[in-house]
Amino acid sequence: MVCALTLIAAFRYKRLRPAKAADLPPISMLKPLSGIDLGLEQNLRTFFQQKYPEYEILFAVRSADDPAIAVVEGLRAEYPSVPSRLIVTGDPPYPNAKVFSLDRMLKAARYDLVVMADSDVRVNPSLLYTIASEFQDRDVGLVTCPYRAVAGPSFWSQIEAIGLNTEFLAGILVARMIEGMKFAVGPTIAARRKTLGDIGGIDALQDYLAEDFVMGQWAAEAGWKVLLSSYVIEHHIGSQPFAANLRHRQRWNRSTRRSRPSGYVGRIFTNPLPLAILLVALTPAWWPVLAIAGAFRAAAAWATAGRVLNDSLTRRLWWLVPLEDIASFVLWLAGFFGGTILWRGREYELSRDGKFRPV
Repeated sequence: MVCALTLIAAFRYKRLRPAKAADLPPISMLKPLSGIDLGLEQNLRTFFQQKYPEYEILFAVRSADDPAIAVVEGLRAEYPSVPSRLIVTGDPPYPNAKVFSLDRMLKAARYDLVVMADSDVRVNPSLLYTIASEFQDRDVGLVTCPYRAVAGPSFWSQIEAIGLNTEFLAGILVARMIEGMKFAVGPTIAARRKTLGDIGGIDALQDYLAEDFVMGQWAAEAGWKVLLSSYVIEHHIGSQPFAANLRHRQRWNRSTRRSRPSGYVGRIFTNPLPLAILLVALTPAWWPVLAIAGAFRAAAAWATAGRVLNDSLTRRLWWLVPLEDIASFVLWLAGFFGGTILWRGREYELSRDGKFRPV
């Protein structure tokens, strides 16, 4: 059923056509940085290359010895016509360091429309124009960009990217179709300054691990429209070895279970292949169920990775989709257990309301 809904939701999403921008308001882009991600220089360069009349870029690092500073300064010298600033924030006084960086940059930003984008995002020159077009509706307070996960060279990175591009996006598209966007997904979110004020300010998110989800949820509760953008960004997820990738996915699952518990339980319906495999293993005579589940899963994967994202990785390594589905199912089950995560070398405890604190 959910695979069929994914097909419908994907086709409905592809019909999105934002209104042509009647005016192009100036935009502030906020980029929190921490160290040098794989491809960082090229990722940041794409934000200096926007075809947009007036925008600025603000960067934030925690300390003056962060190696990302050299990359930023090199790009600022390469693109002197693009207004940009670098802020050294110091250590955050609360758990979510990204929120602290965003809050410091927002206070220094000049414009009312802000785009918050992670360091591992890559875009083309039309990003800001598309965002401005989607804010032509004055009731729109927040726009969240879907993304095509781009893997690094490691095998574990590749199967994670396939899962993000086939299963994770399916859940977003179906939720959008059934109940509308009442949440946001990183790693690129645009918002009006007034919307952020109406939710209590960026620093109101200081104790939440999934600050992107909560930001969209609170914006919707405050009466603003939340849109899933028609612009698909590239999210370069790096190339982690097995252990690091496992910790990363465990953190994401445990965070999702607390941010959206019903949605997390509902993921069992978005991933029918492992259940069909278990059924046939127990009752071989039911093998047609596996064939039907496989066909629907393939169609849903094509709808998201192929039609919506134009993902060459899934097109090339399609035979890894069942393996990723099994891995995702096992990690989903594991996500129901445990209440701690490892993040940037520190252990944190997750509470039931999605907040986290150092152990």
